[in-house]
Amino acid sequence: MTPDLRLVPVTPANLDAAIAVRVRPDQEHFVSSVVKSLAEAYVHPRTAWPRLILDGSDAVGFLMAFLDIDWNGKGVDFRSGLWRLNVTPGAQGRGVGRFAVSSVAAELRRRGATRMYVTWHPGDGGPEGFYRKLGFELTGEVSGDQTVGVLAL
Repeated sequence: MTPDLRLVPVTPANLDAAIAVRVRPDQEHFVSSVVKSLAEAYVHPRTAWPRLILDGSDAVGFLMAFLDIDWNGKGVDFRSGLWRLNVTPGAQGRGVGRFAVSSVAAELRRRGATRMYVTWHPGDGGPEGFYRKLGFELTGEVSGDQTVGVLAL
């Protein structure tokens, strides 16, 4: 992992850099664009936690966590976790994704969470292996058309 990785809020000063973060073309069907994520953060300001991932001064990724969402709409199961993770092609395989997941886990622990959730689109070349390697376990649930994983914090 590169030692200069850090998370910063998305601001007017770095908005263009955030929007420029794109995954490989063969990965685009697995994750929404940063533009869509920022639009969702705008309409869900209490639950979305978007961050730009910098390596020094270079934007190498984007993540968005979800905080205390009412999972099934019944007011009894509130969850937090990783909503989006986009890593630029040149930064993949360098620990940026691992850094992102550990950073969200640290933020959730700081907020008192004991579990971290993630969802992903299943399929060849998808992120399931990455998340499973980091310790996420299948819950047996599906959210829309996505598999749900959980990591004990």
